[in-house]
Amino acid sequence: MTLTLLSVALGGAIGATLRFLTNVAAMRLFGPNFPWGTVAVNVVGSVLMGALVVLLAHKGGTRFAPFLMTGLLGGFTTFSAFSLDAVTLFQRGAVLQAGGYVFGTVLLGVLGLLAGMALARGIWG
Repeated sequence: MTLTLLSVALGGAIGATLRFLTNVAAMRLFGPNFPWGTVAVNVVGSVLMGALVVLLAHKGGTRFAPFLMTGLLGGFTTFSAFSLDAVTLFQRGAVLQAGGYVFGTVLLGVLGLLAGMALARGIWG
């Protein structure tokens, strides 16, 4: 278990660093008017998550999933995990659950962000 935790931590550090560098590069290339870096990591992370889930399953490499999927891609973007969860629900035939998950996660995430901002403004003015 300790080795798995270290693997996830290392992957997360690498993924977060790559996300930061992607955001810096996008800001320099396209300017600060739109979050292109976030769009890039979300799309690239989702593509990589889709490819990895198939590749690791077919090649018997699931032992690398904690490092690659939870750590690296989790640090790069949690949107990839969100996308995988939504598609998994849909493929299992839980279409309403998948839709509720997608809609609910986005709505609650935005509302949570707004609540956090309101709370912080109330505390720190």
